[in-house]
Amino acid sequence: MDFEHFRGLLLARRAALLADADGDAAATVELDQTRQGRLSRMDAMQQQAMAAATGQRRTTELARIDAALARIDSGDYGLCLGCDEEIAPARLEIDPAATRCISCAAKAES
Repeated sequence: MDFEHFRGLLLARRAALLADADGDAAATVELDQTRQGRLSRMDAMQQQAMAAATGQRRTTELARIDAALARIDSGDYGLCLGCDEEIAPARLEIDPAATRCISCAAKAES
């Protein structure tokens, strides 16, 4: 297995996630009725909630990527955490941070 190829994929994905970080959208919504209308405040609060959810997904994905990079460094990358068998390289191409083979992932979802 070409660990450096997957390291490159993981580092590129990590850089893209960090570049997409948008802290302004998660800022506190001002509730001053003299400055903006009710619908504008509702829209701003919805955007704030969406930005917070996006930030949480970004944090989770960064943690998955960091864990995958650590597994590459330790030599455990590409091994399923469920059955200790090799994860198919095609699966790792799609999700380089995958921790389970297809069958173990299917069992975990059901």
